[in-house]
Amino acid sequence: MGNRNRAAVVVLGDIGRSPRMQYHALSLARQAFLEVDIVAYGGSEPHICVLEHQSIHIHKMPQWPAIPPSFPKILRPLLLIFKPIVQFLVLLWYLLVKIPAPDAFIVQNPPSVPTLVVVKWASWLRHSAFIVDWHNFGYTLLALSLGRSSRFVAIYHWIEKHYGKMAHGSLCVTRAMQHELAQNWGINATVLYDQPPEFFRPSSLEEKHNLFCRINNSLTRPYGSRDCISNGLAEHEKIDQTITPFTTQVGADIFLKQNRPALIVSSTSWTPDEDFGILLEAALMYDRRVAALLKESDSTGDELVWDEIRGGKQFSYPRLLFIITGKGPEKEKYEQKIKKLSLKRVAFRTMWLSAEDYPLLLGSADLGVCLHTSSSGLDLPMKVVDMFGCGLPVCAVSYSCIKELVEVEKNGLLFSSSSELADELMMLFKGFPESCDTLKSMRRSLMERISSTRWSTEWEECAKPLIHKVISDNS
Repeated sequence: MGNRNRAAVVVLGDIGRSPRMQYHALSLARQAFLEVDIVAYGGSEPHICVLEHQSIHIHKMPQWPAIPPSFPKILRPLLLIFKPIVQFLVLLWYLLVKIPAPDAFIVQNPPSVPTLVVVKWASWLRHSAFIVDWHNFGYTLLALSLGRSSRFVAIYHWIEKHYGKMAHGSLCVTRAMQHELAQNWGINATVLYDQPPEFFRPSSLEEKHNLFCRINNSLTRPYGSRDCISNGLAEHEKIDQTITPFTTQVGADIFLKQNRPALIVSSTSWTPDEDFGILLEAALMYDRRVAALLKESDSTGDELVWDEIRGGKQFSYPRLLFIITGKGPEKEKYEQKIKKLSLKRVAFRTMWLSAEDYPLLLGSADLGVCLHTSSSGLDLPMKVVDMFGCGLPVCAVSYSCIKELVEVEKNGLLFSSSSELADELMMLFKGFPESCDTLKSMRRSLMERISSTRWSTEWEECAKPLIHKVISDNS
């Protein structure tokens, strides 16, 4: 593309939790045949495809230390000033000294401060192109904690807009964001929709069983003394490593259990822009509604199977197991709330999975739930894209531009309250696992479109021409 044959991907965050920027690095290396330097923080491991690619070089900056609880609250506002200064100097050192000069810097926004300032300076000093990939707006995220009227938010907004306009090229995640950037920021951005890479796909039965065996200890360990998952396994099944709550192995043959719970996956950053309380309330409503409608069919207590009889036809409502993945500041608070819930037919597990196991979990689940609402209302949740890549239907919180991604009753459903989500869970899982027609229909629709909706295709059509033009114009 350029005379240096090199690009730099910049993330002022954990590279392992920045999948879109990992995919940029892979595409730059695989499809543009460039050497790629990733400058980011460590913390979580990137996908093995990124780690093992010979043309991708990861440079991990030192982390900003955690603030001890004993740190005086009166001094904490000073960190809003001091932290960006330290980040500014460290990032500038890496971009100017630690990595070779690239043809282009591609930077994730947000965070905007000091990232956009540093990358602009570095691009000027190293005669490189400056490209911003707009995932959201940094000032709207800051406003979640400080309020829209805060002076810090106003300053942050000005810096984000001023330096964003200095970029030689811009990418963004939705048409709604493209319109906002054009109308109110004076920035002409190219839409690059998030699409799943090839390793997000439906899991085979063998892959499902092997995954469930690897995480079986976490699956069968309740938050309290017992729950419907741990109680649903006989004593010999808890010891037998070939039996999981969902699968069993007999010789070389693997089977899905007929009385298995429905597996629902939600990935969250445990931040204020995702109200996890909605999911807890919906789970409690499902539990109570099923209890009111149904009677226990097995008095032994070894299995919890519930039947509804309407007009002589029998339907089952399954136990639900919610697996919540991710890391974030509000995780412990909600784990404590989960422990206090009195649930008989619903169970929760929280866990952090490797970059290789997470796609397998999505490919093994029955439904995905997304609680992302967007601080700006203009970005789309990448977790839903990943779920779709695995053929997994989704129930997602409804907001302004979510319909750019979720097509109601084709690949998912939308909800605006815990009651609506509970209604959807009741409707989708009635007759599980055999008779849940809407769930099966949405899965079939997703499976038909999987091969045509991949990151490499979207990147080749939308991002590559822009990056090539920007580098050529800047040479």
